[in-house]
Amino acid sequence: MTKQAGFKRHVRARMAKTGESYATARSRLLAEHLGTTPDDFPVDWMPEALHISNGDATDVPGTGLARRVVYWRDLLHEGPVPEVAPAQLRRIRVDYLTGYEGVERAEAMRQFTERDRALGANRDGEYVLWFEADLYDQLQIAEILARLADLGVPPERITLICIGEHAGIARFGGLGELTAEQLRELSHTNACARLTPAALELAVRAWAAFRAPTPEGLGSIASARLGELRFLGEAFDRLSREYPATRDGLSLTERRVLAAVADGASDAGTAFVRAGARETRPYMGDITCFGRMDRMAAGPHPLLRLDPPGRPVERTTGVCLTDTGARVLAGEADQIALNGIDRWIGGVHLQGHYVPWRWDDGTETIVHLPGEA
Repeated sequence: MTKQAGFKRHVRARMAKTGESYATARSRLLAEHLGTTPDDFPVDWMPEALHISNGDATDVPGTGLARRVVYWRDLLHEGPVPEVAPAQLRRIRVDYLTGYEGVERAEAMRQFTERDRALGANRDGEYVLWFEADLYDQLQIAEILARLADLGVPPERITLICIGEHAGIARFGGLGELTAEQLRELSHTNACARLTPAALELAVRAWAAFRAPTPEGLGSIASARLGELRFLGEAFDRLSREYPATRDGLSLTERRVLAAVADGASDAGTAFVRAGARETRPYMGDITCFGRMDRMAAGPHPLLRLDPPGRPVERTTGVCLTDTGARVLAGEADQIALNGIDRWIGGVHLQGHYVPWRWDDGTETIVHLPGEA
């Protein structure tokens, strides 16, 4: 209490000196506290902030640091995310997510509308973002920060709490694994940071690159290194590897699934677990992965054979490579040329039997192939 009272006196002293409002003086002093030890970082302002997290599995309310929490539920690395106005994007995302994991359209639209309204209504206040290092979360961070920039929210009023690992957890899966007390402790560590103008600018560029109709901007984000957004580059590198490869037309996810089946995974659940074990960070859930298997078992030249056939893939579905699947996995045939593709990655629509944008394993970049003859 003494420490909090002392901080408030510093705020009022700054107000008297600069003429700033209490909120502005407080924000500026908090930003200046970035260089102090964790125990000196005051958090008494946090309950008044709008807190944003990726889902209610993370017990942000239980920390005692948040009175208002908004959950940003969106699987942005799946389906279309084109460069359109927020209201139109909301409709596009709701349409895509309807039916996914039992989501109903009316409920999804209600959640999206309420989260967007809450974000805008708090534009004069503080924001605290609770997220993780994986691609799912990093894309959400980019969207939220770009929205806040559009609202004119200065970076010093945005605090990001983001981790990719935690002591005592061998393979960290996310904030939902932590207790409310462990989450609260994060606010006193280097995982908690006030954003700088450079960080907000990088997030805006990342969101624009992700939503662009061509992927030329992804590489510069993948190579970016900035303390507050230290996981963003890694996430965009992983996103880039979802483009069909020059050698076989497979995304990294598809290749890992096929390799798992080739190595003896006889059912979809085992293939999902083995493919996921090769990821640096959690990447996708089983339902999303099973959807990929469904598509690889379809088309004029299926890569997988399912048992029982003709039914949606679930954990117990039997899987084995077809001869075509083995040839593609060996780099002797191209999946896109054989079966075509119809998939969105952000704002890029990959469609048809010729896709000019490919991932090149040799240069570890997305390249543009010559046009069709």
